[in-house]
Amino acid sequence: MKLLIVEDDRALNDGIALSLKADADVMLQAYTLAEARKLLAGEVDLVILDVNLPDGSGLSLCRELRASKRVPVILLTANDLEIDVVTGLESGADDYITKPFSLMVLRARVHAVLRRNNSHAATCVQGKFSFDFEHMVYQVDGTAVELSKTEQKLLKLLVTNGGQTMFRGLLIERIWSDGAQFVDENALSVTMRRLREKLPGIPVRTVYGIGYVWEK
Repeated sequence: MKLLIVEDDRALNDGIALSLKADADVMLQAYTLAEARKLLAGEVDLVILDVNLPDGSGLSLCRELRASKRVPVILLTANDLEIDVVTGLESGADDYITKPFSLMVLRARVHAVLRRNNSHAATCVQGKFSFDFEHMVYQVDGTAVELSKTEQKLLKLLVTNGGQTMFRGLLIERIWSDGAQFVDENALSVTMRRLREKLPGIPVRTVYGIGYVWEK
C-alpha cells in the first residue's frame, strides 16, 4: 500500500506515519496542498488529508480527487460541528475524524476504509458483464473472456472509477507505470479498441481528446 499523509503539523504527520508504518509499503508525507498535488501525480492507495492547510482547504483537494480518480480519502479536522462533517462527506471523503484523536482509532479507520474499497473493487456485475478482478475472471453472458494484463489494468481502472472521466495521461501513467514516459499515446487507443472487441457493448464512453468514462 502507498499511503499519503497531508498534514501541516509536522509532529502529528510524523506520528501518523509511525503508527501506520507496518501497514504501508510506501509512506508519502506532505505539508501543503501544493506538495500533495505533486505526489498525487503518481498512484496512491489512500490519502489522510487535513482540512485546514497553509495554502488552502483540504476539501478542495478532496473534490479534485473525486473528479479524476477513485482513491479513498480520510479527512482530519478540528471542526466537529455536524455541518462540518456533512460538508466533508459530501466533498467525497470516505471517512471524517475530528481532532484530537487516538492513533489506534485512526489505524482502525484506515483498515476499515481499505476493506470497503477493496471489496467494491474486487468484483463488478453489470448487465451481461461479470468481472472478478481478484481471480482475473471476466465473463460476457456467462462466457469467459481472456484479457491481456494491459487490458485487465485498463478495465479495472475504468470500472473502479465508474462515472468519472479518466484522463488519457492518468491512464497511461497507471497502466504503464514503469515506463509511461516512453509509451506512445496511441497504445492506449489500441488497448481500448481490443478491450471493446473482446467485451462488445461495454458501457465505456469516449470523451474525445480527454479520456474515457465507464457509465454505470
